Amino acid sequence: MNNKNKIKFISNWIKNYALSINNQPKTLVIGVSGGVDSALTSTLCAQTGLKTIAVSMPIKQNSSQHDLSLKHLDFLKENFSNVETKIIKLDNVFKSFQETMENFSSELAFANSRSRLRMVTLYQIAQSNNGIVVGTGNKVEDFGVGFYTKYGDGGVDISPIADCTKTEVWELAEEIGVIKDIISAEPTDGLWDDSRNDENQLGLSYKQLEEAMESKSSKYFNRYEEIRKPNLHKMKPIPVCEIPKD
Repeated sequence: MNNKNKIKFISNWIKNYALSINNQPKTLVIGVSGGVDSALTSTLCAQTGLKTIAVSMPIKQNSSQHDLSLKHLDFLKENFSNVETKIIKLDNVFKSFQETMENFSSELAFANSRSRLRMVTLYQIAQSNNGIVVGTGNKVEDFGVGFYTKYGDGGVDISPIADCTKTEVWELAEEIGVIKDIISAEPTDGLWDDSRNDENQLGLSYKQLEEAMESKSSKYFNRYEEIRKPNLHKMKPIPVCEIPKD
């Protein structure tokens, strides 16, 4: 399937899913980070014709990352009449949380809490607009190395690009017209004060991770497994204690 047809297929899938739910949502809600995954996914949502709320949620954000998210919100507004954009600053909310949890300080935990705070915000917006939350995870993150924060029993309602590798995401983003600055930006989760990117955290590039996912003979496979194994619990259903029946 060529990229143009993939875009049409995914966008139709999003729309058909929304229309198939008994209590049909009226709104698609998605967080826009300034990264290529959320830029692609929010544009795919906009192409459904359904009302789409795209939200930028800065928390102590690197200015360059936030600028890209604002540029993408402008792109969506200029090109789609069904898109509503929001900028919700969460700095003070997060600062209050940090101060409340000062006896439980952990840099990693606070980074994950930023992500969870954004998730809570998206669900608040979605439920107040009879909407669903649309995820932005790609195949490498969701099924390869588990490079995401797991929100209890699920942080999103649907995940349209979870079957796309990062390379496919870049290709589809270019095809759909995402701003070139976003496509060329270093991938980052934007959760750290030092603005570290994904490759800094993972130790491999996405192309190297994709190679390792495809072939055990890859020279990157052992490192891929080292990243993957500690995160396998995120990629499995939540363990449930099944009580024996009398």
